[in-house]
Amino acid sequence: MKRIGAVIFDCDGVMFASHRANLAYYNRILAEFSYPLVFSEQKELAQMCHTASSPEVLANLFHPNDLAMAKEFAATVDYREFIPYMEPELNFLDLLQRLSGDYPLAIATNRGKSILAILDHFNLQDYFSVVVTSHDVERPKPAPDMLFLAAEKLDIEPERCVFIGDSELDKIAAAEANVQFASYGGGVSGMISLSNHLELLDYL
Repeated sequence: MKRIGAVIFDCDGVMFASHRANLAYYNRILAEFSYPLVFSEQKELAQMCHTASSPEVLANLFHPNDLAMAKEFAATVDYREFIPYMEPELNFLDLLQRLSGDYPLAIATNRGKSILAILDHFNLQDYFSVVVTSHDVERPKPAPDMLFLAAEKLDIEPERCVFIGDSELDKIAAAEANVQFASYGGGVSGMISLSNHLELLDYL
């Protein structure tokens, strides 16, 4: 394992507990077209809403005949309405404060522009020198494009980055980008397994 020189975070499920917010967002779109809502008990579907890019989620939720209209409506929904449903993961803010100044920090998320509103809401903009979203690459995770771009913008070799994620999408992207992977929350295995954000300090 190469010495870690930069830390890259996934957003949902790593930086923030955001299941409630994401389901509320997609259910707003589904309700507009009288589609059945998604509930947390529908684990596979709810997890997709939590981890996949918005175009992929909408493509799975809507009939092809309705997809274009659903995308148009989704573009009018302001995600800031749902940010109050989000909470920082335990000790995440403490970790940022401890890493700040010692390691360059980045975000690689399948979210689109909503990540900027989230960082603004929680006043976290200054911690991250690089933010890569699904709008910045041709292929979202599980493709490695986001991590390659984040490493390029950080001006560091991918193998010297650690990516903290919580899903198979994150794990696959890290492997294909040759980025060290730290799994958070126990939902997926990783070279590094974190049950608490502050455990990362033991590896740095």
